[in-house]
Amino acid sequence: MLIVYFLGAVILSVIDQLSKLAVLRFIKPIDTVPLLEGIFHLTYCENRGAAFGILQGRFGLLFVITALVLIAVTVYMIKKQPKSLCLTAAVTLLVGGALGNLIDRMFRGFVVDFLDFRLIHFPVFNVADCFVVCGAILLMIYVLFFEGRKESEENKSE
Repeated sequence: MLIVYFLGAVILSVIDQLSKLAVLRFIKPIDTVPLLEGIFHLTYCENRGAAFGILQGRFGLLFVITALVLIAVTVYMIKKQPKSLCLTAAVTLLVGGALGNLIDRMFRGFVVDFLDFRLIHFPVFNVADCFVVCGAILLMIYVLFFEGRKESEENKSE
């Protein structure tokens, strides 16, 4: 499962970076492209904070927190080498997304956001954010439905 984790996180961060490069090249010069007018646009946005724009301008803090979390999760994956595909997928999505945004902060000083759901007035976000949210949901599913079951089955067999 370690190869899935490492390779998956790298592939996801590359996908994120490619999407952001496309946005920088094609969307930034024109600001926004309506795909569904008034509902969903591709809108160039520079986020100098964290999710929903919190911690604006706190580059150092965001960088350090993200780097420490990535290191801690990677150490966990190496030491524990979980057998669960669900857990591995969840962590891979979380790390791939966090790595994609960390690369932005490191080399640009901000995170490129561009997915703009105007119908519900949701903050503009990016592909890495999607990976993080999907990873968090999958991790909750794992914790709620699989982790506890494993312990129950071990107790029943004793």
